[in-house]
Amino acid sequence: MKVIAAIPARYQSTRLPGKLMADLGGMTVIERTVENIQAMNLFDDVIVVTDSQEIESQLQGQCKIYRSAQNHICGTDRIAEFAHDFDADLIVNVQGDEPFLQKTDIEAIIELMSKPENQSIDVVSLKHPIEHSMERSNPNYVKVVTDLKGQALYFSRSDIPFRRHNGSVNTYRHIGIYAFRKSALIAFAQQSPTPLEEVEVIEALRVLEMGMTFQLLLAQHVTIGIDTKEDLIWANNFLSE
Repeated sequence: MKVIAAIPARYQSTRLPGKLMADLGGMTVIERTVENIQAMNLFDDVIVVTDSQEIESQLQGQCKIYRSAQNHICGTDRIAEFAHDFDADLIVNVQGDEPFLQKTDIEAIIELMSKPENQSIDVVSLKHPIEHSMERSNPNYVKVVTDLKGQALYFSRSDIPFRRHNGSVNTYRHIGIYAFRKSALIAFAQQSPTPLEEVEVIEALRVLEMGMTFQLLLAQHVTIGIDTKEDLIWANNFLSE
């Protein structure tokens, strides 16, 4: 099975403009992300898909770069623009602002998708439990609930499941990495944004609304994407320790 990593890299960001070009321990955030993914040696190729001349220039010679249109509403749409062009069976969408993803978690995704008995699974992603109750109500954290087999039932920015009674059920945060079979990514590209996706602003909901099989694995390592100025400060402090 041929596997590539495709990294959507939009220059503009609502909460932290230009964040992918921000300094992170002497390198830009996007350079850190690309370097981390390449160092895993899990992929046949690593490709960045960007709308930015600045990002393209920064990464020249480091990886393959595709220039996308600017009007994509999510990272998956950005890489899906080139779905037919990707020479791969499995395309792993790695967010450009996730420089601390761990190899073992991505290995687990690829291993699951490689097994013959799992060919009916269209998309795989990661989740981890939210341990602090205040974080459950944070709309910046996308939450996910799954069935007994670990397949996604729903994603939301609200605290799900609602607790009418106290119990042992965890609230899980979705980690924004998506492993698509090529056929699933092509189908995603052909589908316009769906109603629940538009109201929650969560691209994973389009996958569910299309009726795809979406598997969630429990992440062994908790990572923090760089969405805000505070996240960037934390990340720089983490690297300096």
